Amino acid sequence: MDRRQQKTRKAIFLAFRSLLEKKRYESIIVQEIIDEANIGRSTFYAHFETKDLLLNAMCEEIFHHIFKNDPCHWSGHGDDIEGKLAHTLWHIRESKNDIEGILLSDSSDLFMRYFKEHLRTLFETHADISKADVPKDFLLSYLVGSFAEAIMWWFKNKMAVSPEDLAHYFVEVTPLCSIYK
Repeated sequence: MDRRQQKTRKAIFLAFRSLLEKKRYESIIVQEIIDEANIGRSTFYAHFETKDLLLNAMCEEIFHHIFKNDPCHWSGHGDDIEGKLAHTLWHIRESKNDIEGILLSDSSDLFMRYFKEHLRTLFETHADISKADVPKDFLLSYLVGSFAEAIMWWFKNKMAVSPEDLAHYFVEVTPLCSIYK
């Protein structure tokens, strides 16, 4: 992507984020994004075929940093699963305005589907050491679904607990927590 395309894409993301701070996702129409970004309709559609694909791209941008598999990336939070979950939660908190507008909308299922795909990758690195006598796919579905619900609880409670505390809660209540320690 050349600089002009990158600049346009950034303008679209900024416009979308700005609108998400003011409106629910399902209320935003493409024309509002176009107006806010100060671009033409054909320019928007050259980058994104639909508003849902824009949401997907924005999620990918948010999740790219959160879920990098670079060991140095996790510094400060620990390389164990609890540290990685806390790190993930810190980034979610930093992206709160973007994520909250989506989570509270009718399209939260779409966002959560993208998010769960990334969570699954994170948990896969630790599911191999499980001592549980269950299929790996079942274990991953359980961990991903449980953590996604924990994040929903966190948002509904206005992130009243720290990312480290929520990560700790999750590890403590997970019956398979021995796989993490």
